[in-house]
Amino acid sequence: MQTTANSPAPAHLLDVTRTVSRARQRPTGIDRIERAYIDHLIQDPAPLFGLVRTKLGFLLLDKDGCAALRAHCDTPIWQSADLISKVSRKADAARGRTESGLRKIALDRAIPSRLTKMLKRHLPDGAVYFNVGQINFNDRIIHALRACNAARNVIYLHDTIPLDWPDTQTQKSRLAFKRFFARVDRHADTVLCNSQDTRSRILDRATHLSQENVHNLLPGLPDMRIGTAPSGSWEDRPYFVAIGTIEPRKNIGFLLDLWSDFSGPNDPHLILCGRRGWLNADVFERLDRRPPNVHELPDLDDAAMWALLQRSSGLLFPSLAEGFGYPAMEAALLGVPLICNPLPVFKELLDDYPIYADESDCYVWRNKIEQLAQRRWEQSGEHIGSGSFSAPTWQAHFNKLFTLL
Repeated sequence: MQTTANSPAPAHLLDVTRTVSRARQRPTGIDRIERAYIDHLIQDPAPLFGLVRTKLGFLLLDKDGCAALRAHCDTPIWQSADLISKVSRKADAARGRTESGLRKIALDRAIPSRLTKMLKRHLPDGAVYFNVGQINFNDRIIHALRACNAARNVIYLHDTIPLDWPDTQTQKSRLAFKRFFARVDRHADTVLCNSQDTRSRILDRATHLSQENVHNLLPGLPDMRIGTAPSGSWEDRPYFVAIGTIEPRKNIGFLLDLWSDFSGPNDPHLILCGRRGWLNADVFERLDRRPPNVHELPDLDDAAMWALLQRSSGLLFPSLAEGFGYPAMEAALLGVPLICNPLPVFKELLDDYPIYADESDCYVWRNKIEQLAQRRWEQSGEHIGSGSFSAPTWQAHFNKLFTLL
């Protein structure tokens, strides 16, 4: 949205429901992006409101409330749950504590049927609505925004994987994304995406969005503060890291197949940094049998994980599909070797930095792993990237975003 020198910047309404739901968990790629939006918008001079959907209704946060939520993601502020959370969030105590704390500092609260009235009480005309978390963009919110004369709905679409690779998703997530995408197609004024590949896939699927509505806006990389790497039996051997939730799309079973040939005392180790996800019972069963030289470290914080990655022989990324692929970008930023499937997004964003190997070619993967393991052993931890990498920044992202608006 264009503003003149004498006109105030429009207010921003940012849906922060995803951040609330995952405030005390290690952030995924989408989590990182939503948190970056909170970080930026609380520093922006324009008014900021945060919208939170709970089981019983909605909370509205002011800028200070958004800042408190963001601080809670790094260091817990709210340690106890109120009665509402004890009843409604029995299965998710961390989220319950977060929602309890936010209820105490919320600017306003409303049951679902009174969402429009709540927003009208606080939201000035011409506000810009941002949805970065790919949840909560439903008919009730769309109607409420229209009634409040919101100027623009800005939605960040991170990928179309549930539509492109349905077999890697649960039925619930497939249906939820299908409904979400249909609403975005009909009602979004501006759609942001994280690569030209994602943009092309969105436009191929859309029936209402036009090229003028959909913009490629690369996410920035985080400030990678290196901590202390965890210790283990891998320390005196070359080791490789795989980062991400263990689910079908990440293709961890392929790495376990490879490591059946790396089971000796002098072979490299594989460290899996990611929680167990869905539809991967066979992989979980194999991991439960504790294959030699394979380790699961699901709960590392970012600083420890990046330290582990920095000292590794390389990141292994045989993923079948990615919208952006944060771990690959972080490895490149650290100068760590990367072997990955030749996905269009990696060729677009990483160019010749990675070692590309098709996941169907076990021989090439095995050969490259052996070469990198030997190089790591000989160089005593020094890493030489395969090519150059220019990291995208959040400043460039937001400069472009507000030029678009």
